[in-house]
Amino acid sequence: MLNAMLRRRAAGSALRSMESLPTRVHASKTSLSCRPSSARSLHTPRRPMPQWRTLAPTSTPIRSKSDKSEIAAKVQPARRSAIAAALTKLFTYCGIFIVSSGAIVVAFFIYDASTYHESTTAADIPVSELALNPRRGGPKNLPIADVLVGDYDSESMLEQKDKPRLVILGTGWGSIALLKNLNPSDYHVTVVSPTNYFLFTPMLPSATVGTLGLRSLVEPVRRIIERVNGHFLKASATDVDFSAKLVEVSQVDNDGVRKNFYLPYDKLVVGVGCITNPHGVKGLEHCDFLKTIDDARRIKNKVLENMELACLPTTTDEERRRLLSFVICGGGPTGVEFAAELYDLLNEDLLRSFPRIVRNEISVHIIQSRSHILNTYDEALSKYAEGRFTRDGVEVLTNARVKEVRGDRVLFSQVEDGKTIIKEIPTAFCLWSTGVARAEISETLSNKLEGQNNKHALETDAHLRVIGAPLGDVYAIGDCSTVQNNVADNIIRFLRTIAWEKGRDPEKVHLTFPEWTEFAGRVKRRFPQASNHLRRLDLLFEQYDKDHSGTLDYGELSELLHQIDTKLTSLPATAQRANQQGVYLGRKLTKIAAALPGLKANEIDYGDLDEAVYKAFKYRHLGSLAYISNAAIFDFGGMSFSGGVIAMYLWRSIYFAESVSFRTRCMLAMDWAKRAVFGRDLMSF
Repeated sequence: MLNAMLRRRAAGSALRSMESLPTRVHASKTSLSCRPSSARSLHTPRRPMPQWRTLAPTSTPIRSKSDKSEIAAKVQPARRSAIAAALTKLFTYCGIFIVSSGAIVVAFFIYDASTYHESTTAADIPVSELALNPRRGGPKNLPIADVLVGDYDSESMLEQKDKPRLVILGTGWGSIALLKNLNPSDYHVTVVSPTNYFLFTPMLPSATVGTLGLRSLVEPVRRIIERVNGHFLKASATDVDFSAKLVEVSQVDNDGVRKNFYLPYDKLVVGVGCITNPHGVKGLEHCDFLKTIDDARRIKNKVLENMELACLPTTTDEERRRLLSFVICGGGPTGVEFAAELYDLLNEDLLRSFPRIVRNEISVHIIQSRSHILNTYDEALSKYAEGRFTRDGVEVLTNARVKEVRGDRVLFSQVEDGKTIIKEIPTAFCLWSTGVARAEISETLSNKLEGQNNKHALETDAHLRVIGAPLGDVYAIGDCSTVQNNVADNIIRFLRTIAWEKGRDPEKVHLTFPEWTEFAGRVKRRFPQASNHLRRLDLLFEQYDKDHSGTLDYGELSELLHQIDTKLTSLPATAQRANQQGVYLGRKLTKIAAALPGLKANEIDYGDLDEAVYKAFKYRHLGSLAYISNAAIFDFGGMSFSGGVIAMYLWRSIYFAESVSFRTRCMLAMDWAKRAVFGRDLMSF
C-alpha cells in the first residue's frame, strides 16, 4: 500500500514537470501532450525523458485578426502623414508663389508711381545766340548750324561741344551699330534722318498680317543716341559740299514751307540705305512696297480690306476671286517670307473668323525671274522652299518677268517650250520686291565725285571711305554703298612700290616666290575680301608661271590678279553686312580719336590715318535664313539646314537675340504669345 502511494506521487510530479515546460505554437497548430499511464506501462522499464529543442520557424508566422488590425492601425497613420506632408509642401509652394507674385506687383506699382513727377519749376537752360540765330554762309548762303540748341543741356554735352563733329546720315542697321560702338566722349555726334526710329527690317513681313505689332519692330533713335550724348535732327540730307565740309539739310516746317540749312562736319558717314528698283516696269503706282513701317501698315489694311469686300453680298464671283488674288513680284527673302506669312494667316485665322469661301478662293502667286526662288541660297534649300509652297497651294512662277502692272491685273512673260508667252493674273494686290537702287542723296553724291562708276551704290575702298571724296572725311556703310574690288587696277600701285624699293622699272619686275609672298600679303591687307583666293600661294605661283622661269613677270602677275578680281562679288545688301560695317567703323573712329591728340601735338596732318590705326574691313558671312510657313531654312556658308516647327523656333531665337533692345525683345515675346493664345490681329486702322 505504501509502495502504491509512492508510485502515484512520482507520476504526479512527472506530469507537473512536463506541464511546466514552455510550449510553442507552430504553423501546423500541433500541441504537445503526454500519453496517459497504464498498468502495463508501469511495469515497463522507464525510458529517459526526451530533450526538448526550440525549432526555428520555416515560414512567416500567421497572425491573428487582432494582430492584423493592430498592424493596419500602424500603417494607416503612416499613409496619412505622407499625404499631409505632400499637401503641406503644395500649400507652401503656392503660398510662396502668391506672396512672390504679390511682392512683384507691389514693387512694380511702386516703381510705376516713382516715374510720375510733378515739377512746377524748371531751371533756366542757357542757349547760345548762334543756336537761335545761326550765321549764314556756304555756296547757297544758307544758315549754318555751328551750334545746336542742345549743346548746353548738360555738362557732358558741353564738354563735347568742341570735339570733332561726326555727322551720321540715316538710322538703319549700319548707323545704329556705329552709334553703339562709339566712345561717348570722342565726338560731337549729330544724326540726321527723316525717320526718328530704327526699324528691325527682317521681321517686317510678320507685321503685314498681324503676327507682330508694328511697335515691336521699332526703337526710338533718341534713346540710342543718349549713350553718346548726341543730337538728332528729323530732316533729310540733300547735298554735300566736300570742300567746305557742309551737309545741306532740308525739312518742311509747320506751315508747309521747305527750309534748308547747312550742318558742318569733320567726319561724315552716309548710311541712307536704298530704294526699291523699278527695273523700268510700267504701272508700279499700283504696287505696294515693303521697306518701311508705313508700308507694312498699308499692306495689312489692304489685305484685310480685300477680304472684307469679298464677304459682301454685292460682290460677284469674278470680283471676289480678283480681290482674293495676291501677286508677289520677286522671289527673294522679302517676297518669300511675305507669302509664307500670308499663307499662315489664311490657314490659321481666316477659317475661324471669315466665311469658308474666302479661304477656298484665295490664291497666292510668286513671280520670279530666275530659275529658282531664293537664288542666293543653296539650291537644295530653294527646292525645299518651292516644294513647301507647292504643298501649301502657293503658285511659284519661275523664269517669268513682269511686263506691266495694271489696276486689276499683272502682265508677265514666261518661257514655255522655247517660246515666250505673255500671261496675266487678275489681282487687287501686288507686292513689288525686286532688288534695290540708289537713294536720291547717293545719286547726287555719286554724280559729283570722280571715280564713282557703280550705277547702284556709292563705291568705297576697303576702309569704307567714299572714293573721290577727301581722304578720311567721308564714309559710306550699308545698302547705299559697295566695296570696290578692282584688284587688277591697283597692280601698278603695288608694283611701283616694290620697284621703288628695289630700284627697278615696275613693268620689268620679276617676282621670285619670296617676293610674291610679300606682294600677296600687301594685297590681302589692302583687299581683305581677296584673302580666300590667296591661300595656296605656292600653287598660284606654279600655275601662273607660264614660262617656268621661277619668277612672275608683269603679264603673268596681271593675269593672276585679274582672275582673282573676277571671282570677287559685291557684298550683299543685307542687314548683316550693314551691321558689320557699322561695328567696324565705330571701332575705327574710336582708334582715330585716340590717335588725334598725338598727331596734333606733333603737327602731323598728312598720311593715311585710317590704314595706320586700323585694318581694312572684311565681311564675314554668318549665314542666311528665311521663314517658310511654320518652317525655316538656314544657309551657313556651305552648311544648310531646313525643318518644320523646331527650325521656326530657331529662326525666331536668332532674330530675338539680334533685336536692338530689351524693350523690343519683351514686345516680340508678348506678340508671339498673343498670337498663340488669341490669334492674329485682324483689325485695320
